[in-house]
Amino acid sequence: MFFPTMLSKQASKELIHQIIAKADIEIGGNRPWDLQVHDESFYARVVRDGSLGLGETYTEGMWDCAAIDECFMRLLRENLDSHADSSWTMLWAALKAKVFNLQTKTNGLKVIHKHYQIGNDLYQNMLDSTLTYSCGYWKEAHNLEKAQQDKYDLICKKLYLRPGMTVLDIGCGWGGFAKFAAEKYGVHVTGITLSENQAEYAKKVCRGLPIEIKILDYRDIDETYDRIIEIGMFEHVGVKNYREFMEVVHRALAPEGLFLLHTIGANYTALASDPWIDAYIFPNGHIPSIVEVGEAIEKLFVVEDWHNFGADYDKTLMAWDQNFNQNWPKISAKYGESFYRMWRYYLLSCAGSFRARSLQLWQVVLSKNGLVGGYLSVR
Repeated sequence: MFFPTMLSKQASKELIHQIIAKADIEIGGNRPWDLQVHDESFYARVVRDGSLGLGETYTEGMWDCAAIDECFMRLLRENLDSHADSSWTMLWAALKAKVFNLQTKTNGLKVIHKHYQIGNDLYQNMLDSTLTYSCGYWKEAHNLEKAQQDKYDLICKKLYLRPGMTVLDIGCGWGGFAKFAAEKYGVHVTGITLSENQAEYAKKVCRGLPIEIKILDYRDIDETYDRIIEIGMFEHVGVKNYREFMEVVHRALAPEGLFLLHTIGANYTALASDPWIDAYIFPNGHIPSIVEVGEAIEKLFVVEDWHNFGADYDKTLMAWDQNFNQNWPKISAKYGESFYRMWRYYLLSCAGSFRARSLQLWQVVLSKNGLVGGYLSVR
């Protein structure tokens, strides 16, 4: 049996060199995607801890790369992330996911405090003016603001929104969609979130509109709505709760209603999420596969439409990184250099993952019984 921790420093270094060479990446090279290693203990850490070690050593300043997004794209296109599968970190993550429900009501608050309660100032200096923290739609957009507006409009059209309809926004964020839908389509929106920061902000920007913002767990929904949406929240539900989530939506959706699921999607079913992302960015998150979504909706919903525009998340993340980097001087005193490195690593490594097509972005339109006459797809 192979034990990564038993490799010598030199053997660890040689192994890393061999692995990344397959993706045309060099240590000390002069291309943007090449790695510059400043601390030789980097090699043993990565061999021992895989993805977790790679992210931690970057945050600690052990290595640099001018284009982390391009580096990750090359690594993932060659499936080199599979070399980390035998690390104890990955094995423990898989075991936890299999045995425990990591997204109970109590555990679900961990990602809120870790990520969404960091501070609105961070997101105001990274996102567009509506503080939309999900993939934009870049079909006809040339900037982030337009991409997010077009995404909201796309959702409204896919749901056939009409004035007076009631809409439930599960995980409403800072109220961007609720405000757009109420203003442009004349609907009544109820938005729910577990983040106090988001709720407070959303109430302010939505003041005077037919919008109600609640701090509420999706499991406590007890009303019925003409339309229901979820934009980028399903990744926090957890595979053990997918079925319950869909049952809640089914109960809350009117008989002739439509539900739109907007979620990052995985190419295959995996028990554990990336260990570094789990530890530092989205605790207890899980990216669903087609199989997992299918099992969750079986005998509950009819799939009316399944739209994949995962490549658009690459553009969205790069736009966020550009904003974050440009505006960093405004917030650097509060967050510090270590956070700066961690956050850019998060944004750029994720951009590389979508560029490599290792991750997808799905919008799935579901109905209870199938629309009579069929559903007209919108793109």
